[in-house]
Amino acid sequence: MDITEIDGNFTVPVPKTGDTHFFDVSAPPFRVYGLLRDDAGYFRMPRTAASAVNPGVKELNAHTAGGRVRFKTDADRICLRVQLRSVAVMPHFALTGSAGFDLYADNVFCGAFFPPVNPKKGYKGELRLPGGEKQLREITVHFPLYAGVVKLELGFPAGSRIAAPRPYAIEKPAVYYGSSITQGGCASRPGNAYQNILSRILDCDHVNLGFSGSAKGEQAMAAYIAGLTMSAFILDYDHNAPDTDHLQATHAPFFRTVRKANPTLPVIMLSRPQPNPCEDDIKRRAIIRATFAAARAAGDDNVYFIDGETLLRRFGGDSGTVDTCHPNDLGFFCMAEGLRPVLAQAILQK
Repeated sequence: MDITEIDGNFTVPVPKTGDTHFFDVSAPPFRVYGLLRDDAGYFRMPRTAASAVNPGVKELNAHTAGGRVRFKTDADRICLRVQLRSVAVMPHFALTGSAGFDLYADNVFCGAFFPPVNPKKGYKGELRLPGGEKQLREITVHFPLYAGVVKLELGFPAGSRIAAPRPYAIEKPAVYYGSSITQGGCASRPGNAYQNILSRILDCDHVNLGFSGSAKGEQAMAAYIAGLTMSAFILDYDHNAPDTDHLQATHAPFFRTVRKANPTLPVIMLSRPQPNPCEDDIKRRAIIRATFAAARAAGDDNVYFIDGETLLRRFGGDSGTVDTCHPNDLGFFCMAEGLRPVLAQAILQK
């Protein structure tokens, strides 16, 4: 039996598009953040730069983690039509996180656009926004974390007003580089990835360069990141370093490449968020801490270290992951809370 026949709260709204006008979000007044776009769709970094790193980064570059479209509207109903390139389907990762979009109005969560069980090449969705009188509200729609988006259109009832969004208070993006955790696995919906949480709290743009299983600290990636305009850089690829020797050989050189091009940029070094570290975790943490300590000893006051062991312990602990590795929503909330004071200090002192 279909569960919706028992509980109507599980029914997914069917878009009523008769009086709906659709717009491609790649054109004004909409503004897309955290992504680049070409004729093939949306990407997180130039495709030539991604191809120069490794095959995993080349493939995952098309996943839209960290992407957002922002605008203002007085509509009480918003429809979505999306064309997808690919979707990563996993038993421990909700499709609403890997392939769904979610929507915030004036920084308040209003719902998610739910993909079907087999999204294939795309889907449609509809959300009704709460509230009575028509009012112009700031809207943020987060892109999927583990899917490729070719084209996204949003639809509004006839007569709705649509306007450009206000800029972020901190317009230079914070840039995050790391593993599947950085990419957003396994948040139940995109807005719960820790970078998206921090972006809303701190009113700061960001770029997500998390590449599942493929962030290995290559100099090609360091050189690309070094050339970006940033408010802060969060270095977090511990999980994807194949072993401690690899982390030892790449971590400090990666930092130095970014630092050489950005002498005053705040850099936050993060060890893996593991509340119950094993011997290997402890060795990795020591390597990261050594890069931090060496920078401080050389007089670098714009470098910070966060011990990942502490991040999940405050609220989540063992309840903060789905598989002892990838955070769930509680784990990502813990990560956001742990990074928030450090990142706020880093970017607000600039």
